[in-house]
Amino acid sequence: MSTLQGKTLFITGSSRGIGLAIAKRAARDGANIVVIGKTDQPDSRLPGTIHTAVEEIQQAGGKGLACVCDIRSDEQVKAAVEKAVATFGGIDILVNNASAIHLAGTLDTPLKRYDLMQEVNVRGTFLCSQLCLPHLLQAANPHILNLSPPLNLQPRWFAPHLAYTMAKFGMSLCVLGMAEEFHGQGVAVNALWPKTVIATAAVQNLLGGDSVIQHSRKPEIVADAAYLILIADSRVCTGNFFVDEDILHHAGIQNFDQYAVKPGNQPISDFFV
Repeated sequence: MSTLQGKTLFITGSSRGIGLAIAKRAARDGANIVVIGKTDQPDSRLPGTIHTAVEEIQQAGGKGLACVCDIRSDEQVKAAVEKAVATFGGIDILVNNASAIHLAGTLDTPLKRYDLMQEVNVRGTFLCSQLCLPHLLQAANPHILNLSPPLNLQPRWFAPHLAYTMAKFGMSLCVLGMAEEFHGQGVAVNALWPKTVIATAAVQNLLGGDSVIQHSRKPEIVADAAYLILIADSRVCTGNFFVDEDILHHAGIQNFDQYAVKPGNQPISDFFV
């Protein structure tokens, strides 16, 4: 595979940020993008909606399908998968990008937040994978890509925000298990994680605001790395825990200034790397 032309990507959390950047990179090839998100109407707290995402995808050269969908809902995900298949004839790629975050210690984590992270990050990833897999198994070069970190059991990644770490590693455990389960049937399952902080709404609103944004990289670095994974042979490229900068280094990119929000600023390292 050397292109995503005509491929159908089901991308959760794709109305903004990393999910939208991955969608637009695929759209440049002429891909079909199923935009999965909850933001149907403009929200002053968050940029974009599923509909503005479709507009950007179409401007980039792809075809978009907006699906209002909370991935915590079995019925809504099932309906979105059915709508995707009815519209585009199948699903070739699933990107599990949607995620919830709450960085706090054990005593400062309300169970409502604990449940949200487990339901979105772990259960949502498992559910979307389960419902897309019957269609992925019929695709020519099927991929599942989870935006989750390399499995790293150092206590320093658990102590400050145990609930969040468990939820993100739950997504990574889906990679570990599903890659082994489906490798004989040709479905690739991989993880991708940024080496540095990425300028997203979560960073702007929850993780430091403008001061951190100025030392972040743009979502396009993750999108370019994701693209290289998704065009790879699914029977060969599976079971990996990729880091965006490492993939691009391997592809020959040595200067990452193009991805900096503010070139010259030292980027801040992300969690788990």
